[in-house]
Amino acid sequence: MTLPILPTLSTIFIVISAVLVAIGWALVRKRKIEAHKKTMFAAAIAALTFFIIYMSRTIFVGNTAFGGPDDMKIYYTVFLVFHIILATTGAVFGLVTIWLGYKNRIKKHRKIGPVTSIIWFATATTGVMVYLLLYVLYDGGETTSVIKAILGT
Repeated sequence: MTLPILPTLSTIFIVISAVLVAIGWALVRKRKIEAHKKTMFAAAIAALTFFIIYMSRTIFVGNTAFGGPDDMKIYYTVFLVFHIILATTGAVFGLVTIWLGYKNRIKKHRKIGPVTSIIWFATATTGVMVYLLLYVLYDGGETTSVIKAILGT
């Protein structure tokens, strides 16, 4: 089995970002604030790297449609839409959380940070599952526009 390079790289970067968020969370609980800031910044860079790779592939190559059994297509599509909603929500929460931290609005940062982290862990987990469904468990379908890949039209 040969795995596609861009989806594999983007998935690696989203996993790295989630691991760094977990490390950052542990660091702040130990009151290692400077290490927390640096780790969370690195997590944001990893997430941004994922996004750049993902969007570049989407724009220039297209997306891979689900290639698994037809009777699983609806379940995959619902799962994918859930993942997309999570990812979008996580990105917005992430940007707000980072902004609050850098603006030293610590009370709000502490309140939203744990929620952001949980959303991000769920996003990374469902992202890996989408990758596995598209490229490991089943052969990927055709590469097509994002709308066609999601809706199968």
